Amino acid sequence: MDSVLIVISFIVIYVIITVFNRGNSAKTKGARGEYKVERKLRKLNKKEYVIFNDIYIKIDGIITQIDHLIVSIYGIFVIETKYYSGWIHGNEKSEYWTQSFYKKKTKFRNPIKQNWSHVYALKKVLSNFYGIKYHPIIVFAGKAKLMNVYSQIPVIYNKELIKTIRQEKTPCLSSEQVNDIVKQLNSFIVNDGKVIKEHRKYLQRNIAERESNIRSLICPNCGGYLVVREGKFGAFYGCSNFPKCKFSKKL
Repeated sequence: MDSVLIVISFIVIYVIITVFNRGNSAKTKGARGEYKVERKLRKLNKKEYVIFNDIYIKIDGIITQIDHLIVSIYGIFVIETKYYSGWIHGNEKSEYWTQSFYKKKTKFRNPIKQNWSHVYALKKVLSNFYGIKYHPIIVFAGKAKLMNVYSQIPVIYNKELIKTIRQEKTPCLSSEQVNDIVKQLNSFIVNDGKVIKEHRKYLQRNIAERESNIRSLICPNCGGYLVVREGKFGAFYGCSNFPKCKFSKKL
């Protein structure tokens, strides 16, 4: 009888751990990737580069979360971090990218489009500054292999990050402007835990609604219809409001 109870106890514990890990694996992996990038950024000279990690900026009632932000006389570096394994395939114009691991394929939001939304938010926050150069960078901090990735902006491995940042050697800002930008950014950063928690819930709802719209052949960007079109690489879904809306999705 005791042995039966022990077996049942082990099963219950296993189920609890499995459920917990499923609910927190994505969050844990994301945090792990951001930590690895944060450690890498410590190699930068603090006198030249002001570094922000995992910040929430609020503008016009909308909150934007940015993994890493660097302000320097060479411009503003906006870094989106991904922590994946397997092979990564994607195009900067696609809505989703693909992670393939053996025979399993998983889609995830195009990190380039995610990062551009952060750049747009920063441009609003810093609209009173002129001449700022923005440098969006996508960093894969896990064991993923970038196999078929087509992008004009850097999509790199963590080990390449410092070199990529230091390649920008043309100043566009003065030291005084950098200090003013840092002060202004600090005034927009949100530190309220409740607000941040609500923002995360909103993102989850928004992603679910977006995917539901696509399945129903409704454009997630403008609400138009998704219609089949023929392109250079074959058939795809495009928005009925093209060219005003350029959303597309592979069949």
